[in-house]
Amino acid sequence: MTAPDLSQPTDLDCAMMARAMELARQAAGIGEVPVGAVVYRGDQVLGQGMNLRERDEDPTAHAEIVAMRAAARAINCWRLDDCSLAVTLEPCPMCAGAMVNARLPRLVYGAADPKMGCVDTLYQLCTESRFNHRLTVVRGVMAEESASLLREFFRQRRG
Repeated sequence: MTAPDLSQPTDLDCAMMARAMELARQAAGIGEVPVGAVVYRGDQVLGQGMNLRERDEDPTAHAEIVAMRAAARAINCWRLDDCSLAVTLEPCPMCAGAMVNARLPRLVYGAADPKMGCVDTLYQLCTESRFNHRLTVVRGVMAEESASLLREFFRQRRG
């Protein structure tokens, strides 16, 4: 029997990305940049988050960090072994670094981020061979929907 290709999105990944999109829309509704994230192990959601930097006045309150903190609390461990994280936007350097440090095995992301993306676009932090941990990365899941939500959010902000 052939092992599954973890670099390809599964139906579960798509369902988790749909949940992350719901969270991103909620973030937009409260004036936050619309990014949502879900950490899951199998079909169990361990943590979820949306950008909350403005509300919490916290520069680290990115969707991915919020979701990873909740997941770590749920399993009483900082190591997010056997988990996946779905996020609507390519992670920034802080979030990509946190994923490496959390030993997260797998990342599923939506839209590429040309200004801050550090998984593929500007740097490849999640697959850097000099680090002691690397992630399997699945790219472009619901990318157009995520990019459209972001474009509309910033268009409205610019007036």
